Amino acid sequence: MDAIEAESLTKYFGELLAVDHVNFRVKKGEIFGFLGPNGAGKTTTIRMLTTLTRPSKGTARVAGYDVLNEPLRAKQHFGVVPEVSNVYDELSVWNNLMFAGEIYGMSRTERRSRSDELLSVLALAEHSDKKARNLSKGLKRKLVLGMALVNSPEILFLDEPSSGLDVTSTRLMRDTIRQLAQRGMTVFLTTHNIEEANLLCDRVAIIVKARIVAIDSPENLKMTLDASRSVEIAFKKDPSGLQDWLKASNRVNAVRKDGDKWKVFTSNPSEFLDSLVNYLERERANLLSINTLGPSLEDVFVSLVTNAGKGG
Repeated sequence: MDAIEAESLTKYFGELLAVDHVNFRVKKGEIFGFLGPNGAGKTTTIRMLTTLTRPSKGTARVAGYDVLNEPLRAKQHFGVVPEVSNVYDELSVWNNLMFAGEIYGMSRTERRSRSDELLSVLALAEHSDKKARNLSKGLKRKLVLGMALVNSPEILFLDEPSSGLDVTSTRLMRDTIRQLAQRGMTVFLTTHNIEEANLLCDRVAIIVKARIVAIDSPENLKMTLDASRSVEIAFKKDPSGLQDWLKASNRVNAVRKDGDKWKVFTSNPSEFLDSLVNYLERERANLLSINTLGPSLEDVFVSLVTNAGKGG
């Protein structure tokens, strides 16, 4: 049995079609990314899966329970981390966890044991007595995660888990998500950070204009964009005429300046590198670094969104 199943899941708001016959399955223990531009239908889909919004057509099963006919049973098996940290500011970290357990109907003994465990797992023990309003944004996100995990759910819905976090907190959040999946938890993740999805997800679904346009592993999706291979080069000092030479080369499809690096898109990296070597020798240029790159998940995302826009 899959952890999550969506079958022809559809939602209308009046005449607006927000989600159009969406179909997908999420395996147990999988980190599944759900990506799309603003207004594509991500939030509406999640609200239907978590029983907050009733589908207009179709159905979904979460942990084996029909979200239409068995919403309470489904809720007992998942936790939700919303994009906005919905902690209780006047309560301490400990009391937020205890209160979340009480909402789930856990006994006081169970709540205390689970809260102690989560304080340790999420590195929140030293902040146990602090009021939530005094926590940093990163610590608040970890507290929200702890509140969602207090009843040991099988499935975790994460909406923009690293939104607004600094680099260190983002890395800690990603490590925690990986650890949860390694322990068998299913993670359903939405994010605007495409690189985050690339680093975390076993598979991703991309939704554009209310319809899913692709579902596959990040690496398989990247393989669909063979023409997006590129070479990234950096110089101690850019040679004069470099940009003109790059644009004039018949081996170059496009050129982009990324900070102190030049990203050269080419359908044949080896031929471009041969011509680059000749250019460097002729110009006596001081090369700092060179990397050959395949297409990124962001390239795939942009391509799918752009093509769907042309089709619309």
